[in-house]
Amino acid sequence: MISEPKQLNLWFQSKKHDWNTPKYLFKQLDNEFHFELDPCSDNNNLNTRYYFTEKDNGLVQDWKKLRTFVNPPYGRELIKWVKKSYEESKKGSLVVMLIPARTNTNWFHDYILNNKNAETRFVRGRLCFEGATEKMPFPFVIVVLKETKK
Repeated sequence: MISEPKQLNLWFQSKKHDWNTPKYLFKQLDNEFHFELDPCSDNNNLNTRYYFTEKDNGLVQDWKKLRTFVNPPYGRELIKWVKKSYEESKKGSLVVMLIPARTNTNWFHDYILNNKNAETRFVRGRLCFEGATEKMPFPFVIVVLKETKK
């Protein structure tokens, strides 16, 4: 029997779906966008003046048109975070997401690819998140959802 390499099994079967953004990457993006809110924060990565933890549930909060950085959980909740980011950008927030590059999904096409206010920046190579011992086995994209001007 042929089995997958151990590293792939670790990431795809992991119960952990929230990973802290690499510090160098957050700093680069923050220097460009000057983030005010992180709706997917925890007590280990407080990088913005305003934040919501899992207990606060950023999916049900108003992001108040703030410049927002989103590194969401990568499990089944991912689509909810992409949709929420899209909705908040329509209300006036600038939202920058760090998400897996799942270009074959409906949500990628509906909220990003066919969105004239979305900019995509594919990450070269594999990311190693804070606290992880190995790089992620799948590609990432930085999506900039520009605030909609009314």
